[in-house]
Amino acid sequence: MKKRINLLLLLCLFMQFAQAQSSNLLSGLTTIQEGLRSKRVSSYDRSGGNGDNISMIKPGESRTIFEVQGAGIIDHIWITMAPRPETLNRSDVILKMYWDGMDQPSVLSPIGPFFGQGWDESYDYTSMPLSVGPAGGTGMVSYFQMPFAKGAKIVIENQADITIDAFYFYIDYVEMDKLPANTGRFHAWFNRQVTNAPESGENEWEALHKFEKNPTGADNYVFANIKGDGHFVGVNYYVQNPSIMWYGEGDDMFFVDGEKEASIHGTGTEDYFNTSWCPRSIYTTPFYGYPRVSNFETGWLYRTHLYRFNITDPIYFTKSLKATIEHGHANTLTLDLSSVAYWYTKEAHAVDPIPDKEHRKFMPFIGAVEMLRWRNEWRKSMGNKPNLWGNEK
Repeated sequence: MKKRINLLLLLCLFMQFAQAQSSNLLSGLTTIQEGLRSKRVSSYDRSGGNGDNISMIKPGESRTIFEVQGAGIIDHIWITMAPRPETLNRSDVILKMYWDGMDQPSVLSPIGPFFGQGWDESYDYTSMPLSVGPAGGTGMVSYFQMPFAKGAKIVIENQADITIDAFYFYIDYVEMDKLPANTGRFHAWFNRQVTNAPESGENEWEALHKFEKNPTGADNYVFANIKGDGHFVGVNYYVQNPSIMWYGEGDDMFFVDGEKEASIHGTGTEDYFNTSWCPRSIYTTPFYGYPRVSNFETGWLYRTHLYRFNITDPIYFTKSLKATIEHGHANTLTLDLSSVAYWYTKEAHAVDPIPDKEHRKFMPFIGAVEMLRWRNEWRKSMGNKPNLWGNEK
């Protein structure tokens, strides 16, 4: 009975919190802002017909889809395109955003990973700042606020081997005479790396020998290496695992303002992403989730997409931030990792270059045939006895 009362109390508290959060979001609707004008740039058919798209973006071609002068804040983007994702790999279509007349982008990412679609796949999911919806993960949406004081430009570059037949979009923004003081500029950056295991082997869970240690974060995978004064607001993280071993013992480590030892140090990958105990189920919330998971019974082989948005708990810095995570405990695993990190700084900065098309190619799948070959080599090492089962040492 006591447990039931406690559960009811927790449920009531949660409902009160949810109502308060909803009220906070809606309360802004009653405040009339002076001097704001809503605008939209979209792909509508200027002739009045129904050809509401930019058509025939050829391989190697770039198109500017948004270019305005003055001050404003982009508050909504919707995009879809054809061919569909199974034909047109959205990791080969590059999204670039420029603020305040800069000649280098502050947002640089393949369009799929930016919105939360890993690899050459598409799937529905919902979070607060980014969502991808029906049909089959083809409608990509951003609600990140993207301010600019002296103008903004958004460019699409087709690095695929085929033509983008049709590109549809809305970009809604608020035009104003002047940005409020201390308004930050939005940044996003894609990274990808096939990580290296140590010579001593992929020793996760001490399967081979005693644990190594990694007190400094050396060789961690890097979400972002940021300069300036601002705050980090989240990451989409894509893991392709060639092993059946759990990939998520790696700690998140954030190095603030040039510190040598991370002052923000986590306890494991699933812990940073607000989950626990090696999850393998689809789960999405406004701020964190697993919209794509391995469906295999063989451990954690295959692909997993995780996201964590620090919307109510940004990570603040005044000079710099290096956002990293281990690939397995003490960086012991070979993984195919990619990510898109999101942050704001006081001024617009050029982000680092991203891997080129060749270095963005994801690794091939590991399956039953490869595992049988591994087993065959193990059988040889055990003398090829006819009744070997697999747990012999």
